[in-house]
Formats: sequence, structure tokens, C-alpha cells
Amino acid sequence: MSSPLLEVRKLSVDFPTRRGTLLAIDDVSFDIAPGEILGVVGESGAGKSLTGAAIIGLLEPPGRIAGGEILLEGRRIDKLPHEEMRKLRGRHIGAIFQDPLTSLNPLYTVGRQLVETIRTHLPLNEQQARDRAISLLADTGIPAPEARFDQYPHQFSGGMRQRVVIALALAAEPKLIVADEPTTALDVSIQAQIIALLKKVCREHGAAVMLVTHDMGVIAETCDRVAVMYAGRIVEIGPVADVIHRPAHPYTVGLMGSIPAMDEDRERLLQIDGAMPRLNAIPAGCAFNPRCPRVFDRCRVERPDLVEAGATRAACWLLAGHAATTP
Repeated sequence: MSSPLLEVRKLSVDFPTRRGTLLAIDDVSFDIAPGEILGVVGESGAGKSLTGAAIIGLLEPPGRIAGGEILLEGRRIDKLPHEEMRKLRGRHIGAIFQDPLTSLNPLYTVGRQLVETIRTHLPLNEQQARDRAISLLADTGIPAPEARFDQYPHQFSGGMRQRVVIALALAAEPKLIVADEPTTALDVSIQAQIIALLKKVCREHGAAVMLVTHDMGVIAETCDRVAVMYAGRIVEIGPVADVIHRPAHPYTVGLMGSIPAMDEDRERLLQIDGAMPRLNAIPAGCAFNPRCPRVFDRCRVERPDLVEAGATRAACWLLAGHAATTP
């Protein structure tokens, strides 16, 4: 394994409010190697998108990084001045968001937006930037890129707009791409094309990709490893096949059990009772304990850390040899 391109160490993100400070991301650590796609999955409110926003320096105030470190190629980036982070974000970190309309300026042609991004970060003249922009449009699967170059975002379909956003994210050949729900608003056939495109970027450019999604089908098809988040923490992380087929944490077991299987004849899907806790009401001990079918006393008072669980690592007291005490 090559050395990590991105390292996140004990990251915490909080939101100061008049009623106290809400901890949204709590002691999250992971890394991503060049050419690797790490999926981050969990229910809405788990902290997936916030983790991505913290990495690319786009936390919405009053959200702030309260602790930990973020390193890109060994260089710490979580405390960089705003202007320096802005340059880094365009040149070395690419971002793909769920809604392409929020990433594209409706008043400018897509070609102008691409050229402007390219010339901001790469030493190219106008013609060279135009050639690169057209090449990027072609690489991302947009037909007749020379003609589409001079069109506006509203003249593109949703899937085509998302391809333009990916082209923008790749414009300066970034080493890290943070993709936040990049396929959610797209139909299945377009999803498959976007997934193939992300995998191609990793393969050909050696980029590291953090793919935030709640879709396990996308995770299974795209990622090398997956991190499962719950209430601001990683509860399990490991190779995709192991997490899907041999989950160790009860929450991961519930997530996998809620996915319909084509080779099984089941009348009802499994479900996880209850809901994700609010930030101001995260329970003591393991945050999942009120919903866990295998909860026992220690779960309610002590918070488990990630430990080895076969090929994966999971944060569960069942893995510490205490299952025998389950009531």
C-alpha cells in the first residue's frame, strides 16, 4: 500500500449555540491512498457531508473544526488561511456536490467557467485552456463538446450538468476529490456512467476519492473501502466486500439487512427501529445503544473505540469479548 494521500486524524467539528456547543463530528480518523475510492455511508444526519466540508474547508458558520488534524500529502491543511485554502481547493482538491445547479453560474457558459477555473490554477493561455476545457467535456462523456462549450447550464440535462461539474472538479488535475452524493439526483443509467467516470479518474490520474453517499449500491459498485458513520462517529471501516457481506457492527448489520437481495425470497425487509439522535440528545455510551437489538449494560455507559473485527474495524463492545454478559 502506498502512503496515504489524505489523512484525517481525530477530527471533531462543533457548532456553538446559545444553549451550548453541539458536537457534530466526534473523533473521526481515516486515510485514503492515491487511486483509492473510500465510500462514506450512513443515514441522514450521520455527519458524512460535514466531514467532507471540513476537509475541503467549506464548513458553514458557526460550524468549526474543534480538534484533530487534516493532512494532504503530509501537509496540514485544516488551519490554512482562507486565501491559501481557496487556492489549494481549486488546484489540489476537487469538489463534486449533489446539486450541480449550486456549483454552476447560470449567467456564464460552461466553457467560460471551465476556462476561468483552468487559467486560475494552471499556467495556460486562453487557447490552451479552451482546448483543455473541450477535452475535459469529451472525457466526461458530453457529446459534441465543441458545440456544448458555448452553451449555458440551463441548456444541459441534470446528468449532463453533473458531468460539467465533474469536469470542473478535474480541471486542475486535483489529487483529492470529495464527491458529496454525486449521483443522488440522477436516474440509474446516468448513475452508472458517473460511477464509471469516477473510477476512470482514479485509475488514470491516481486521484484519491472520498465518496459520500447513502446508497449502498453505489458504494458496492464504486469503492475500495467503506466507512460507516453514525451520530458523528465511524462505527465500522474496512474493505467493501467484507463490510457488505460480513458486517461486524450491529448498525452495519441493520443497514445491510435493509437492502433487498435479488437471490432471496423475503416478504419483508429488515428495519432498524428508531431514528438517528439529534445533536443535543446523543445518548451516553455507544450512540447506537437505544436502537441496538444486542445492547447490554456497558453499551449504555462506555463509548467503544474502533477495534479489529476480522478484515474490518468496528466500534462495538460485542467485539471486546463481553457478549456473554448480554441480558
